[in-house]
Amino acid sequence: MSNLTPRNGGGLRLDKHDGKVFGVCSGLANWSGVDAIWWRLGFVGTTLLGFGLPVLIYLAIALIAD
Repeated sequence: MSNLTPRNGGGLRLDKHDGKVFGVCSGLANWSGVDAIWWRLGFVGTTLLGFGLPVLIYLAIALIAD
């Protein structure tokens, strides 16, 4: 089995119960096995550094993911 196999056995799902805004970072944490705080820090850090693309990626995941 590959290390890239999702931990939850399925595709990316939003975790609205444990999520802060849309549940994107919690869903990514469940999917990847990386703690949600690291996903949140990554999105905030890259956005604050001037890269606006994470905001668009976040919104796209929030709208597309189940």
